[in-house]
Amino acid sequence: MAHVELSLSEVRIPPISAPVEQKSDDSFARWSATVSSAAEPCLLIDRDTTIAAVSVSCCRLLGLGEPADVIDLPLLDGGLRLLDFTAARAELTEQEVDKIPPLLALTSGRLARGLLRVRPTSAGEADATVDAITTPILADGEVAGSLTFFSEI
Repeated sequence: MAHVELSLSEVRIPPISAPVEQKSDDSFARWSATVSSAAEPCLLIDRDTTIAAVSVSCCRLLGLGEPADVIDLPLLDGGLRLLDFTAARAELTEQEVDKIPPLLALTSGRLARGLLRVRPTSAGEADATVDAITTPILADGEVAGSLTFFSEI
């Protein structure tokens, strides 16, 4: 049987640096830059539901056109047409729209997940069904927006 002895006198502990102070809006700006350049389908909206950033792949998946066409537009006025899961594929009512993950995370301040059926703005394209996972983005302890990742089903 071998005996191993460790010496704690030689342990080097790195110095603890002071936390870097950041402005509360820095986090939202960093997320905006990240989403704009992301390869993954993702979308960032602010607390007023205005699209702050969207990836190119998200625009393709949801049939929104180009990112420049929808930035600074309200989420639902930016061409996002949500459908129900019935055979009729009717547009969602206002009450149902309030429960979609990007908006639910804003109002609840919690993670939200759900399926969405989206009708592209371009004629002839098939409707897309996507899984949406959303997290609220905080600034000074308050919800400043929401970040949603989409995956086609």
